[in-house]
Amino acid sequence: MCRRDFLRGTGAAAVTGGAFLGLSNVLLATESSPVLQPDVVSGKVLHTYGNLSLADSVFIEQQREIPIVGRPEVIVCGGGPAGIAAALSAARAGAKVHLIELAGCLGGVWTAGLLTKILDTKNKSGIIKELLQAFAKEGSSTAKSSRGTTYDPEVAKLVLEDKLTEAGVVIRYHTRVVGAVTNKNKRLIAIVTESKSGREAWTADCFVDCTGDGDLAAQAGCKFDVGKDKSCTCQPMSMMALLTGIDLRTYGKYASERGRKSLLKLMNSLGLDPSYRAPTLRHLYGGIFSIMTNHEYGVSAFDANAITQATIRSRKEVNELVKGLRKEGGTFKDIALVATAEQIGIREGRRIKGRYHITRQDIIKGLRHKDAICRATFPIDVHGLSNTEPAYRHSEKGERAKPYDIPYPALVAADVTGLLMAGRNISGDFIAHASYRVTGNSVPMGEAAGLAAAVSVQKRALPHELSWQEINSHAKGS
Repeated sequence: MCRRDFLRGTGAAAVTGGAFLGLSNVLLATESSPVLQPDVVSGKVLHTYGNLSLADSVFIEQQREIPIVGRPEVIVCGGGPAGIAAALSAARAGAKVHLIELAGCLGGVWTAGLLTKILDTKNKSGIIKELLQAFAKEGSSTAKSSRGTTYDPEVAKLVLEDKLTEAGVVIRYHTRVVGAVTNKNKRLIAIVTESKSGREAWTADCFVDCTGDGDLAAQAGCKFDVGKDKSCTCQPMSMMALLTGIDLRTYGKYASERGRKSLLKLMNSLGLDPSYRAPTLRHLYGGIFSIMTNHEYGVSAFDANAITQATIRSRKEVNELVKGLRKEGGTFKDIALVATAEQIGIREGRRIKGRYHITRQDIIKGLRHKDAICRATFPIDVHGLSNTEPAYRHSEKGERAKPYDIPYPALVAADVTGLLMAGRNISGDFIAHASYRVTGNSVPMGEAAGLAAAVSVQKRALPHELSWQEINSHAKGS
């Protein structure tokens, strides 16, 4: 695997006298001197603290005081499927919880990403079951008939906000984690964020990284793996979209898993060549459908320019495919694009080094572990790493995954303390990740991490000092 060591010096600093002294960031030079430090809330210029020439290639930011704006017991970074479960679980276990999310809604790939389908839920209980029941109760007839696994994204946004606010979770939207602070014992003690409110710092007793790409863990100095091999090639990204104007009487032969080949054949007959060779059409409710028919290959989850270009390409492709399908004249003669996802779907980013590393052998043999937090049943799901490979495959050298346990130590960071992970950024290899990454597993991971965070605060112990049995026993006894 492609392992990266994040340089601690660029991501960590110290907390002194109750005020956070800023990071030494390296920024691209884009403006001429002098450099001003403004107060982004009041509009006042605090002082001039340097000069920058257009000939310079870097700018060294001087230290400045940053306000500490939050001091909860648990901070969850990322409000996707793992993050909402982590925050909900920790709050219900009695912890004071803040959740920090980049987007303007909860749900991540479920909502901003328009995924519309939740996989690997049948054997799960707890929060995932609760959410599915709520999605079914509040949603359309399709949501009800699928028991919430095919859901309405707007319903999901409201359900998730209601659940978290009722539990007392403090939610902060439109905020990105940009730094982490560890002490001399390598314990994570604070994070730094950027938002419309400027740069801010937050302290907590325990942190949960549910960012999907392991952004917080990387900022804190954790080692991580990326991709399949030394090339760091990851599974492709996909742009989801919502459609309308499809004839409900005849769409069935093109629907969901069964209709992939028929839909591809139809597209090809119309001169269309989708980048995802297994286009998936799903009926959501009324006249609304979702479609996945796009692959963006070889795009790094940590390269903003590359993701931007992938987003532009994918949105253009989806529009062109919809326009082309309209020429079919039957089922799709009135097809129209309702929305493309706010965020492109990222299947794979960093896999953070944990205190257990889930391997290909584990999932093929059906791992049983004494500290299991849930049992995964989803197959290996590797989407082709280039357009010359199959659209997806469910085996590794002819071997298939058996149901296997996800161990609690795989959710505990190895290189710093006071940090848990949940979702697709937990510790595992490329093949194992291709199975456990689906969101039906992310929710129980988040639930476990949130409970562990709350119990660690209550017992005044670090997460790695606790076994899953201890965490469960304490929670049941409290």
